[in-house]
Amino acid sequence: QVQLVESGGGLVQAGGSLRLSCTASERGYSMAWFRQAPGKEREFVAAISWGGRLTNFADSVKGRFTISRDSDKNTCYLQVNSLKPEDTAKYYCAAVRRTSVSNWDGAYDSWGQGTQVTVSS
Repeated sequence: QVQLVESGGGLVQAGGSLRLSCTASERGYSMAWFRQAPGKEREFVAAISWGGRLTNFADSVKGRFTISRDSDKNTCYLQVNSLKPEDTAKYYCAAVRRTSVSNWDGAYDSWGQGTQVTVSS
């Protein structure tokens, strides 16, 4: 399994932005972001294939979040804009060593520790 390290979370007011980063210890992995709020199930946010050509977004974040990657740095970025209080959650990076933009958490076999995003109203 690849090691994943997330960063970039924090406390932000509604309408604000953050850029989350996930750095992998190896190259060649498709990567995704999931989030989990207290008392709720983990949900898919966005995914990008290992080559960066394919992306997928949850309906709830389309138009507000973008996903990108820097293959030279083995890093995936999630730009989160127009944040809402309901975006408050711990955001987890996930990875799998094949082409995937799946919204199913079972498709990924490596997970980071998560980074907290808190949006105040």
